Amino acid sequence: MTLPSGLAARPLTLADAPAVTAIMAAEELRDTGEVAIEEADVVADWRRPSFHIASRTVGVLDGDRLVGYAELSGRDRAHAAVDPAHHGRGIGTFLAGWLQDLARRIGAAEVGMPVPEGSPGDRLLAALGFHVRWTSWVLTLPAGRTIEPQPLPAGYALREATAAEHREIWTVVEDAFLEWAGRERHPFEDFAAQVMGRPGFEPWNLRVAVGPDGALVGAAVVFLAGETGYVDKVAVRRDRRGQGLARALLADAFGQARAHGATRSELSTDSRTGALGLYEKVGMEVTSVWLNRAVAVHRDP
Repeated sequence: MTLPSGLAARPLTLADAPAVTAIMAAEELRDTGEVAIEEADVVADWRRPSFHIASRTVGVLDGDRLVGYAELSGRDRAHAAVDPAHHGRGIGTFLAGWLQDLARRIGAAEVGMPVPEGSPGDRLLAALGFHVRWTSWVLTLPAGRTIEPQPLPAGYALREATAAEHREIWTVVEDAFLEWAGRERHPFEDFAAQVMGRPGFEPWNLRVAVGPDGALVGAAVVFLAGETGYVDKVAVRRDRRGQGLARALLADAFGQARAHGATRSELSTDSRTGALGLYEKVGMEVTSVWLNRAVAVHRDP
């Protein structure tokens, strides 16, 4: 893990969030033609109680300028970005090596990260021996597209969540995601930091579906990012599926985002969920394809 001459590395702090966001945005613009990342996303992730910024991040600097970064955001899940103006200097290779070394030290079996399909990052990781763990798609409900009404079963309703329901929402979301995510349960405190504690959070960002008996049976998290409504999470309780609740929550999230100034809506899903068809049925279109590439971490004997 040797950096080229003239570059230095150090752990990051919360004060580096704007610079990290700028690097990620520059790569997204180059690779996909648009920017989805917001500083609020980085801040919310780094404020998770389970995340230790100083030990789980590294920044690469050219003088005083941050030109690359990496973070091990979970046991085996990482993120990294390099300023496109500094591609080809060996920074990406250094960051990949740093992530593997950190994953090895905490006892992970592998480490991986998402990269746009066919991007410089994708080609670099493939050359470094990273295989494809799963495929992800970013889908968009374009500006001007009619939000098709999605009927609810008799007795069900959609509404804004109350503060007293936050922990119950976490349970519904985690139960649903753990059916396919292959990870440990995220603590409520992390969920709270990423959702209710996200900079700019407003109560309308949390929507719930309730049954005839008043039980909370589904939830959606939707944020406003400029003119885009980003549906961050959608989940329905296992015993209430097959009744159209997920489609109704999606349409409701699109409508709420539009009512608060969004001209389009967006979300992402991956090949582990089997949900791609659901999103296409409500009028969404795939706008970019991402690959989660990972490599086995060989522990020292």
